[in-house]
Amino acid sequence: MKKPALTIILLFFGFSNLFCVENHPVGARSLALSNSFVSISDLWSTFHNQAGITGVDGFSAGVFYESKFMVAELSLAAGTIILPVNAGAFGFSFYQFGQGSFKESKVGLAFSKQLSEKFSAAIQLDYFSQHLPENSSAFGFATFEAGIIYSPNNKLFIGAHVFNPISNGLETLEGKQKSPAIFRVGGHYQFDEMILVTVETQKDLENPFIIKTGIEFYPVKNFALRFGVSGKPVNYTAGIGYTFGKVTTDIGFSYHGNLGVSPSVSIQIKL
Repeated sequence: MKKPALTIILLFFGFSNLFCVENHPVGARSLALSNSFVSISDLWSTFHNQAGITGVDGFSAGVFYESKFMVAELSLAAGTIILPVNAGAFGFSFYQFGQGSFKESKVGLAFSKQLSEKFSAAIQLDYFSQHLPENSSAFGFATFEAGIIYSPNNKLFIGAHVFNPISNGLETLEGKQKSPAIFRVGGHYQFDEMILVTVETQKDLENPFIIKTGIEFYPVKNFALRFGVSGKPVNYTAGIGYTFGKVTTDIGFSYHGNLGVSPSVSIQIKL
């Protein structure tokens, strides 16, 4: 996209808000469900609630790409690997947001364990770094996140997650740039093999509550339709997914009323 369009986006969000450290959600399936994903077990749980990786059966890996508002400079590329072991499951994840002189990255290492038939819990260590045009080198900081998932039966799942409860942040030349603690609580209900409904609330220490909802529908085997709504401000999401053998491909779209569409795609393989 041309520089004038990028400038409009920066002015809309505010330069200070865009360049603060953010924990970006990842995964085309989760995006299509408005990132109402805190209770779902999925390969991309490494970016939402690491307790969900205990539900991943076998060694799995995935890659993801999102073009936010169709602006190359605001692209998000990510990957994740899940390795189940006898004691639980390990998860490795990373992403890079931005290109050129502005880049923000995250690396995470998680461990999740099934504590009982109904409970799973996890913790993840994170390292963030950010490179801005005016600085010759990147700044970084370490933090952690943790989550639990409770399932009273095989249809209802409830999840809770906290990111950066210590409110750590970057020590830059201009002072400390804090990344706010983020709390997420939600659940989903599997009505049958065809329909899943999910709802979630998110709160950080600087902004009001966000309500996120999504629905996933399988009209035929291995093919999914997804829709979501979140706000305030209101965002609409949609997407599809298809599984062929051990490979799953998901496509997701989010729509912002002022800035347009953000398409995304993820590919997952289970070995």
